[in-house]
Amino acid sequence: MRRLTRGSLRLLLLLAAPCLALLFWALLFRTTEQIDTVQIARGDIESSVAALGTLQPHSYVDIGSQASGEIRRITVQPGDIVKKGQLLVEIDPSVQQAKFDVDRSALTSLRAKLVGEEAKLVFAQHQYERQRRMTAEGSTRDEDVQSAYAALQSSRATIDDLRAEIEGARATLLGDEAQLGYTKIYAPMAGTIVTLDAREGQTLNATYQTPVILRIADLSTMTVWTQVSEADVLKVTPGMPVYFTTLGADRRWTGAVRQILPAPPNAVVPSNDQQASPAANAINTGKVVLYTVLFDVRNEGKQLMPQMSAQVFFVAQQAHDVVIAPLSAIAPVAGSNDLYTAQVLENGRAVTRQIRVGVRDRLNAEVRSGLAPGELLVTGIRRARAAEGKFQW
Repeated sequence: MRRLTRGSLRLLLLLAAPCLALLFWALLFRTTEQIDTVQIARGDIESSVAALGTLQPHSYVDIGSQASGEIRRITVQPGDIVKKGQLLVEIDPSVQQAKFDVDRSALTSLRAKLVGEEAKLVFAQHQYERQRRMTAEGSTRDEDVQSAYAALQSSRATIDDLRAEIEGARATLLGDEAQLGYTKIYAPMAGTIVTLDAREGQTLNATYQTPVILRIADLSTMTVWTQVSEADVLKVTPGMPVYFTTLGADRRWTGAVRQILPAPPNAVVPSNDQQASPAANAINTGKVVLYTVLFDVRNEGKQLMPQMSAQVFFVAQQAHDVVIAPLSAIAPVAGSNDLYTAQVLENGRAVTRQIRVGVRDRLNAEVRSGLAPGELLVTGIRRARAAEGKFQW
């Protein structure tokens, strides 16, 4: 075998160097086009407004006391279920009973006086008629006739005055009877005792303000008081479907919007010399204006409780088992609300298509035409070195 000379070897190395450099460049520095894709699939999508809410009983009543005194007995405890008309609280009736007895005695006395005055009226009527007969016979004086008439009129006036006093005393006695009845408090509705703010032995003063003793609520139906921001409240309409979840529960409760209150809670109403509106006040203080939206839900199983927090979703649009595409991979067509452009991978190449969309949320859109399940939607095209990912240091 013929050996290579030093000159031949040098010539061979000179010829191989460009080839090695070209190969090295192709392996390490040459860039290629990389296409990122996502496969189109079917699914569910909805457009909704999210908000926070608080659960409250749909029907409830705060039970207060209209009578002052010491609480003698409380017959219920929180959590008890009561019927309408059931005795709840007894207040010491000593003061009310004493006043009732005194005013009843005064009424009895006035009625007795009336009987006496009526007897006097009958006598005065007889005296006056006798004087008139005697006047016709010419056997009495005019002064005697006038005196009898005056006595008759005085007796009538006394009786009228007594009757008025009796009516007043009767009304007073009815008020005393009502006050005496207030010492026993009965349930005005059927429901559950949710709060009890008084104790036996506690003294109540109902002179200036009615003290609240307990609250009865019908927990069979709950109302969700939802606070919706001013940016979203115009998207909410009465009758709109809504659902919510509570903390620690996997169940979803559904309902429909019943009412949108026209003013935010605790709105600041400016006086005549103030020009700023409540919204302006909120902007100046950096607060978001919130409006209250109400909807009801049946509380089957009594799993919902007052003051629970709720994550609420007002459903504007929804679609089930439809073609879905990510909004980040499609571009809107200028001047159209539902036309978009998308790039689809066909035979290794990105091809632009025009698609029509429907329901949209923050991340995805329903595709009504232009894309089919299984197709590869281009999410990005980038340039990458050929060796990228092949070598790791």
